[in-house]
Amino acid sequence: MNTIIGTYECKADSKGRLMLPAPLKKQLHEGLEEGFVLKRSVFQPCLELYPMAEWNKMMEKINKLNRFVKKNNDFIRRFTAGVKVIEMDSAGRLLIPKDLVVFADIKSDIVLSSAVNIVEIWDKDKYEYSINESADDFADLAEEVMGNLNDDDGIS
Repeated sequence: MNTIIGTYECKADSKGRLMLPAPLKKQLHEGLEEGFVLKRSVFQPCLELYPMAEWNKMMEKINKLNRFVKKNNDFIRRFTAGVKVIEMDSAGRLLIPKDLVVFADIKSDIVLSSAVNIVEIWDKDKYEYSINESADDFADLAEEVMGNLNDDDGIS
């Protein structure tokens, strides 16, 4: 899977169904037949949409954890809480299960935001708040996370 690019606004209907925007659908075309895994985010009040191939890679990592270590077992349980396999319906929509709609407090206006190899699904107001809340701290965060990285391409 290539990197997913873009932030898109769309609407969910009263049943929690959303139509993927065409540019995002085009990027995810390889995974449309395989389906997706939808789960709660670990750090944010949003959902994470994993193409099945990306989910399988994540599960390979998690399966290396020793389940007889309590912290590992607790992590696995919480990481996979509410996980659902979802597919597009015949009309090209994704159905967000009710429990995940409640977790992310999704109303009708949604933001689909790329996060490298997955898509975050946000209630629009929560997304805007999250972006605006951390705007002042982003320069410091960028320096801390990326400040010591240099590569041979001259990008730093």
